[in-house]
Amino acid sequence: MVDESLAERLDRRILTSGPLLVADYVEVALYDPTHGFYAALGRAGRRGDFLTAPEVGPLFGTVLAGALDEWWVDMGRPDPFSVVEWGAGPGTLVRAVVAADPAVLVAGALRWHLVESSSGQRRSHPDHPAVSSWATGTEAVAAAATAGASTFVGVVLANELLDNLPFDIAARLDDEWRLLRIGHRDESGRFGLEADSVPLAGAVAAELDELVPAAAHGVRVPWQPRARAWLRAARAAIGRGRVVVFDYGGSTATLAARSGTDDGQPGWLRTHRGHRGGADWRREPGSCDITADVAFDQLQRHDRADLDRSQADWLRAHGIDGLVEEGRRRWAATAGIGDLAALTARSRIREAEALLDPAGMGGFRVLEWRV
Repeated sequence: MVDESLAERLDRRILTSGPLLVADYVEVALYDPTHGFYAALGRAGRRGDFLTAPEVGPLFGTVLAGALDEWWVDMGRPDPFSVVEWGAGPGTLVRAVVAADPAVLVAGALRWHLVESSSGQRRSHPDHPAVSSWATGTEAVAAAATAGASTFVGVVLANELLDNLPFDIAARLDDEWRLLRIGHRDESGRFGLEADSVPLAGAVAAELDELVPAAAHGVRVPWQPRARAWLRAARAAIGRGRVVVFDYGGSTATLAARSGTDDGQPGWLRTHRGHRGGADWRREPGSCDITADVAFDQLQRHDRADLDRSQADWLRAHGIDGLVEEGRRRWAATAGIGDLAALTARSRIREAEALLDPAGMGGFRVLEWRV
């Protein structure tokens, strides 16, 4: 039997059951265990498809290591002190944290649980006594929990995870909010995007009206209940500690202003493949990453963050400027040698420029919920 492509499988599913919610289409396109983007192609890093802050270099992880030490000390140095990193990719962040040698690791208290659904990426996770690798958050939380408990002490960490969770598209059409759905492919091989026959009503419609007051006809926004559900689960997993989210996005009203044309790609929907954007997300599912800017007001609808600031401000609050200055001094003292230590010190300057740029990663948001 000839193996079906994702497009053929989705076509058959639509023929059998009708148009799909966008979230269902995105989930298959990204996470199908055989042909989904993350199973077959997708990878963060310079040789991959996109860069997140840890792939810029080790500086981000070094700053995080210092933050972990602060939180650990503030909590009375609990042992174990667990970090559950959801959407860990190949494990780049934990490598940088371990290399920074934080006090919580030296004391033997740190337990880092990587959560990554892609088996290919899990094979790249580091082999370290303080690090474990899991396919699901449920498994990781169970491993982090102390004996007889259902929660753990420490941190749930999500770096550019929520933008990658499947999302729906809500459109304002004929004075009603409707969820758009994925229909059959056209002659060019592109899946259609059509309005649901049943409009949204009740609490969902009322929330969208509040988030985007007086929305014009044709406005399209991401509707992200899965991100909200993830936050509830993350908060419930911690007995004492915090949930920390790094991501890009804005308010729902801000994202509504980037709706695009009726058939075009909204400005808040992004695709990635080989460090290039612009791929058509409705053509050849599984061939590119699909992300949506996070609607932070939706995320915080029932769980307001204790801290909400730019990534640049968060990094500065946890010592990036001091680390960069230390790098400058080391470079000035050892530039003539040109060894690895000197080059590593020099690289902090370039890394900081990228991490702090307000038009780029510095403009991302960092939200913290204390439990």
